[in-house]
Amino acid sequence: MSWTQPADLVAQLRRLWGRGSLLSSRVTGEVLFPLRLKLRAPTSADLVDRYEEVRTWVAALRAMPHCRVQWREFRHRVRGSSTIPEQVWVDSWADALALIGRAREAADFDALLGITRSRQPKLLDWLARRPLRALEQTRDWSRLLDVVDWLQTHPRPGIHLRQVDIPGVPSKFIEHHRGLLAELLDQVLPADAIDAAATTAAFNRRYGFLDKPARVRFRLLDPARSLLPGVAGGDITLDADSFRALRCDVSRVFITENETNFLSFPPAADSLVLFGAGYGFESLGRNTWLARCELHYWGDIDTHGFAILDQLRARLPGVRSLLMDRATLMAFQKFWGEEQKPVTHDLHRLTPDERALFDDLRDQRIRPKLRLEQEFIGFAWVRAALAAC
Repeated sequence: MSWTQPADLVAQLRRLWGRGSLLSSRVTGEVLFPLRLKLRAPTSADLVDRYEEVRTWVAALRAMPHCRVQWREFRHRVRGSSTIPEQVWVDSWADALALIGRAREAADFDALLGITRSRQPKLLDWLARRPLRALEQTRDWSRLLDVVDWLQTHPRPGIHLRQVDIPGVPSKFIEHHRGLLAELLDQVLPADAIDAAATTAAFNRRYGFLDKPARVRFRLLDPARSLLPGVAGGDITLDADSFRALRCDVSRVFITENETNFLSFPPAADSLVLFGAGYGFESLGRNTWLARCELHYWGDIDTHGFAILDQLRARLPGVRSLLMDRATLMAFQKFWGEEQKPVTHDLHRLTPDERALFDDLRDQRIRPKLRLEQEFIGFAWVRAALAAC
């Protein structure tokens, strides 16, 4: 039966709720009621040929609560006059809530709306766009507004989140709700309180909190040198600012993505090795003494390895690749693996030989999703490559 059933009418209202339209009207004042629902009624042929089914359908709609039905008269050639539904209306907000069972949630939203009107009226536009998102935070809404209030009073505070002192609002609460708070803060803070160059995911930088310092982990490879008295080599980690200020008189720096390779990297005169950080090279790009060194990057032979190399060259243009060549790939064929999600975009900072190999990997000309992880390269091969540097 294709005629609109009572459950279909309720479903129409539930879709309005699910889109946020019903709650949005509470913010904007849009008049939704009386609301006419869509009705698929029997055709003239149905009224003649399926009379008993039509009677059952009419009775179901007549019994439906919280709806107003407009009727039209139908005259049957045998059974005489009768009436059938022509339109169905929901006359009030209360009727709509009763039909979909959302009275409690609507009351929570009205309370939330009242708090927002009195404390942060600039958020009303956001509330109209995202009513269901706000409703999910009913229990925490007042504390979220406390955070918004605090940042309006203390724009770009220059402290760690842990140092924010709001009664009843631990810093963990702010960390847990950073995504939502970013949406709210963007609505109320002045432009000069927001670092527009930082995405909302970079919450601390965007709103002026101190971030955890970037750290650089490295080893001196020259047995004749030491940064710490009485300690040759060593596995050292410094914050990026301290690393930039380091007086480290070496001429060669190797960067590797694999921790085991970092720890077992062969000794080399006048050199150190950095433990890479995937795509995170921002702290290295501002290092003047590092830029004067002969730099070598050793990553996996796969599309992401070349993408990381490409990104590193955006900050340190002179970096050379190490053990990321076709000869190395083919020499260790028995250790080939599979790359799960290869890079497909073009890379513009590769050398011609690197680009040719990258294109073969990206376009899967050698083997689908081919990769050679750096830890599978034999150390005799590594030592030979270092000797040739």
